[in-house]
Amino acid sequence: MAKEATKNILLRLDPELAERLQAVAEVEGRSVSDVAREAITSLVEHRRNDARFSLLLEENLARHEQSLRRLRQDD
Repeated sequence: MAKEATKNILLRLDPELAERLQAVAEVEGRSVSDVAREAITSLVEHRRNDARFSLLLEENLARHEQSLRRLRQDD
């Protein structure tokens, strides 16, 4: 079975939150990384279905498109 590629990310948490995360992982018999991955996946999916976030995303994309067009015109 091929190993799935992953990316390491350094995540800084305040000590109280880190302790709570560790407690959740221990109670569920899972790794802290697994619990954090699940939480991040849930957050990202929630944002993808959020109308306000979609609006912010579109505004952000428009700004980047404008910047890229300006760079291309400078050549």
